[in-house]
Parts: sequence; C-alpha cells; structure tokens
Amino acid sequence: MTQKIEFSFLKIITGSEISSRRLPIMKAKSNTSGPIIWLTACSHGDEVGTIVIIQELFKRLKKSPLLKGTIYAFPLMNPIGFETSSRDITLSEEDLNRSFPGDEDGSFAERIAFKIFSTIQETKPRLVIDLHNDWTNSIPYCLVDVQPGKQNKLAYKKARYFARKTGFLVVQEAIESIKQDNLDRTLSFSLLNQDIPSLTLELGESSVVNEKNVEYGVDSIWNILMSFNMVEKREQFEFPLLNIKDKKFKYSSHPHTSKSGIIRYTSKPGDFVLAGQTVAKIYSIFGTVQESISALKDGIVLGYSDSAVSFPGTPIMSFAYVE
Repeated sequence: MTQKIEFSFLKIITGSEISSRRLPIMKAKSNTSGPIIWLTACSHGDEVGTIVIIQELFKRLKKSPLLKGTIYAFPLMNPIGFETSSRDITLSEEDLNRSFPGDEDGSFAERIAFKIFSTIQETKPRLVIDLHNDWTNSIPYCLVDVQPGKQNKLAYKKARYFARKTGFLVVQEAIESIKQDNLDRTLSFSLLNQDIPSLTLELGESSVVNEKNVEYGVDSIWNILMSFNMVEKREQFEFPLLNIKDKKFKYSSHPHTSKSGIIRYTSKPGDFVLAGQTVAKIYSIFGTVQESISALKDGIVLGYSDSAVSFPGTPIMSFAYVE
C-alpha cells in the first residue's frame, strides 16, 4: 500500500455526554516521506461547500494516491454553528475565525481555536490552506493576509508564492481592515505570525453546495499539491478572468451606500470595471433611483452582498481593486 487514509476525532468539549463535541480529522499519508499540508474548512458553520471540497479531494486521492508526504484536514471546525447553519458558534455567539491562535483557558471559541491551532502547529506543516465561502454569487479567489511583521517575511513570501499556484485571482487583504475587523485573529494571519505559510481560498457563496465551486476548489488544491510533487501531474487549473495579467489586487468592500433601498446591480461578479463606472443603483420603494454606486478604482467585482436591501453605511459589493 502506497498510501494510508485515516479518519478520527479530536475532542473539544469534555464533561457530560450530552454536551460533548468532537472535531473530525482526515489524514492521507504516503509511505514516502515528504511535505505536510493542512486543509481547514467550515470555521463558519454556514460554509458547507468547503467541507465538500475536502471530501472530494480525499475521494480523488483514493484514485490517485499521494506520491509523498501527508495531508491533514479539519473539514468541520465549527460543528455547533454547522448544526444551526450559523456563521458563529451559536452557544457563545463568537466568530471562531476571530479567535485564533486561541487560549486554553479562554472563552469557548478561544478554547476550540487553541485545540485547532496547537494541533496544526505540532505537525510543522509546510503550508495551511484555509477554505471559506463568501458572499452571494461571488467568484472564487485566493486571499492573502498582510505580512504580520518583519520577522515573518519568509513565511509571507512562501504564502504569496503558493497563492500564485492556486489558479485563482490573488487578492491582498487590506491593511486598514486588520484591526477594524479583527483580522489579526483569523487562522491564516495567526499562522503567518508563527512563521507558518498560510493562505485563504474564498470559494463562492455560503449555505449551499455549488458543485462548480467544489470542482474549482479541488482543482486549485491539486495545483498546489503538484507544485510540491506530492500528486500525479495533470493539466494546471486556471480560473478564467480577463484583464488580470501583471496586475496586483487589493480587497475592498467600498464604496458603502448612503441611502436605504433596493439594490440593483449593473455589473456582475467577475466583471472588470473602471474607476467611476456605475456598478449598482439603489431604488426607493416607488422605483426611483436614490443613489448610484461607482467603483473607486479599476478592478474586478468579486461578489454581491447577501442582502438585497441597503442601509446607510453598509457594503453591498466586494472588489479586487488594482493596486
């Protein structure tokens, strides 16, 4: 046997049997030593498509076993949110992906985060790929955190390198969002802060399983595994987008609206838009235009807000703006 696949559980809550919870762990190990790669999914309980991507990847590995190395996966990091189709951990109303690197004696989410983070860290992985779902109708893309500090330069450089191997549009997280949105407590940022290369794949809308995005996700991960020579070679996957060659992109959810009303879009996810181009309009209940929303810079529309109704100061679209 050239490869061994194992499924197990990591206990996250101890106590009475009615309150026990476990995290499933998947592992594929080649008989030949090599890189250790981690896949993580569903830190937000409504991001069910990410679980399926890991399931399908392991199905592919059964047909095309690892040539070397080991793949570990946490396919469901937030089982409590998953049970109620909630983004957060419903028992404590905490966002697990704003709780890393965790705290063994901290809040409920921090304790779960600590279990996940320490388990990954102990294996000394070469790369961690964190899978997420995004807004309604969003296109898949690869999101890279900002460099946590000067001492993390090598890990960050490796993350950027592997991001380019995904076949997706590579988008840099916005520096101004780090503290504002607690992005310094995400799994990927916390790993980089510990010199572990990590990146995030945003793979379409949440709450449903979009089979095409599942296929994209599996093919993208396979690209990365090929770059490590861990799997058999096949045609490189590349998500089709125009006007992205030799450009660097930064994530943004601006501009925000200043009016309340019904959102109607004039640009769709995947479109390349120009600075000043109208991308959406806000209509009153009587059908009159209250506000026109224009792109701030040249860039690509990533996705739509999960709500069809706008309120003053709310984001309605996400963009990858050209830096």
